[in-house]
Amino acid sequence: MKRRAVVFCLMVAACMAVSAGAERQTPSSREQELIRLETDWNAAFMRKDAAFFRNVMAEEYVVVFGDGSRGDRAVELQQLGASDEQMQSSIPGDFHVKLYGDTAVVLFTLHSIGTRRGQTLDATFRYIDVFVRRDRRWQCVASQNTRIAAI
Repeated sequence: MKRRAVVFCLMVAACMAVSAGAERQTPSSREQELIRLETDWNAAFMRKDAAFFRNVMAEEYVVVFGDGSRGDRAVELQQLGASDEQMQSSIPGDFHVKLYGDTAVVLFTLHSIGTRRGQTLDATFRYIDVFVRRDRRWQCVASQNTRIAAI
């Protein structure tokens, strides 16, 4: 009988932990704004919209690519125009936004399907972008992405 009570208590505790983890607060308006900005960024990439990137990337923008190499705003804009990537699907998700006054850190995943350098691409990437709010708009000052094996 004692053993059943212990098992029952453990099950209740596990269910409460899962339930607490499942409870998610509604994102604030600033968090929603940043998620929308990341979603718009993805759409702009799909249509190779350099004007969008010039508006969102700060002059001092720096990026660390998945291979460890580093680039800046000029490199990103050059690669956007020269890219041979053809994406059929690019879906962002699993957003986590951390706000620190006029600075924000956005973590998310991106599942991309298409071709890159003539090779089929079906991969998920984890991104981290750092934004600073200037003149009533968010500008990205730093990014890093890493290809992940599975989620």
